[in-house]
Amino acid sequence: MLQIEALNTYYGDSHILRGVDVAMPAATSVGLLGRNGMGKTTLIRSLMGYVRPASGRVRLDDQDVTGWTPEKMARRGIGYVPEGRGIFPNLSVRENLVMSARPGIDGKREWTFERVMATFPRLTERLSHGGQQLSGGEQQMLSIGRALMTNPRLMILDEATEGLAPLIVAEIWRVIAGIRSTGIATLIVDRDWRRVLGHTDLAVVMEKGRIVRHGASAELLAEPAVLEELLGV
Repeated sequence: MLQIEALNTYYGDSHILRGVDVAMPAATSVGLLGRNGMGKTTLIRSLMGYVRPASGRVRLDDQDVTGWTPEKMARRGIGYVPEGRGIFPNLSVRENLVMSARPGIDGKREWTFERVMATFPRLTERLSHGGQQLSGGEQQMLSIGRALMTNPRLMILDEATEGLAPLIVAEIWRVIAGIRSTGIATLIVDRDWRRVLGHTDLAVVMEKGRIVRHGASAELLAEPAVLEELLGV
């Protein structure tokens, strides 16, 4: 479904992504691992169109979509939960959700407002609250719910559990597992590599803008010493 080929991205004179290749079959879950500053978010921003790569290609369904705008990528069925959540603070919870509602590219509306409420019952008590009035965990739930309202076929979650309390973290991972079980592909970035590998089919490890390790998540999980060396602080 998604193919990233030899991607090179710069911020000014800084060469961030260095020939990155990632293949993502449909309906699979992929973990994107690496220490801070290794290029994970830049890779996501490059494929979503927030940053234009200097070279290389992003292909979706065998179509070259390199440099497409974020809204155009969203219309092709990619839901994005950015680092920092990115909700609209001046809109209510209901407004944040309803404004993003649309059918998937196949015309189906499997993720309705009611289904999102059932997935995040805590939000039902906050529907009239503004985005800025929510706790960090509630904001993260809202961000994920808003992406689901677009009925995506691929969900990208960038640090979805960062800074949250343990009980909320457990709830977010439960929801991610549920999303995965519906057949939506997921690309997950998170610092807890054990949890990432436990919730994905495949994984890639980035170091200094390059892919240095890739394979089945279960196989990488069996190499804790290698991962501690690549991912430990």
